Amino acid sequence: MDVIESFKKEALRRRYSHKTIKTYLFCIRNFLKFCHKDPKKFTKHDVKSFLDEIAKKGKSGSTINVNLQALKFMMEYILNKRKYFYNIKYSKVTRRFPTTLEKEEVIKIINVIENNKHKLMIKMIYSAGLRVSELLNLKVCDLDLNNNFGYVRNGKGRKDRLFIIADSLKKELFGYIIENNLGNESFIFNSYNGKMSPRTVQEILKKSARKARISKKVHPHALRHSFSTHLIENGYSISDVQSLLGHKSPETTMVYVHMTSPKFLTVKSPYDDLLLENGCEKVECEDKNLDKNEELCMKI
Repeated sequence: MDVIESFKKEALRRRYSHKTIKTYLFCIRNFLKFCHKDPKKFTKHDVKSFLDEIAKKGKSGSTINVNLQALKFMMEYILNKRKYFYNIKYSKVTRRFPTTLEKEEVIKIINVIENNKHKLMIKMIYSAGLRVSELLNLKVCDLDLNNNFGYVRNGKGRKDRLFIIADSLKKELFGYIIENNLGNESFIFNSYNGKMSPRTVQEILKKSARKARISKKVHPHALRHSFSTHLIENGYSISDVQSLLGHKSPETTMVYVHMTSPKFLTVKSPYDDLLLENGCEKVECEDKNLDKNEELCMKI
């Protein structure tokens, strides 16, 4: 039985994205190299041994889970062994806050970009919270400049959604479309050779961040994270942000609440009230001449 070909056909039939198919194929091929036996004789023990081997190499919980998901698909839908995964648990994943930029940092990055097309691309990613793939798949017909919105077609999970167009970008977008003589079905941000690569956008942003002297690890998705965090700082609700990002669950969007700037935290420590209720004076640090290390410790 050709497991690889059977997987490709089944994944395409289920309309899995090219990226998902590529990732699952990588996992399945590694498993086939690890387990030298007839696929029909694969067992749950084989899968567990393979996952243990990945864990020994120090791979993250996310990597282990992706491999498990790929092998689960193979066992259940290609080899018809649906009962085999009943007791295999997913790994715990460490939740880390994604990289976000301060509003001033976003402006600095945009201001150092000299190429007008590149500048407009970065403005669009941030101002609408777009993924790179969504930006590069935008066509002229997807924009409704009169009403300040556009459509993401076939986004993540093969879903369509609306996105907002900043009022201050309407004139610039319209001028760019006219200047480049783009038709209704034209991709808005093409390269000279055809469709632009996501890697090109990543490099544009990376170089611009370095030029703007931003020390953070800046990538296009950081602009999407920043868009979400800044919306919440501006008073918009979780449901507003969730719909704009195209998140299936509000829990996914909730992470941006925890990432808002400390100046937006209005909750007071109960210790302050405790002191006041017991007639004690609240002690505040008045030393304005802290050295940099002390200052950093105070912030932490």
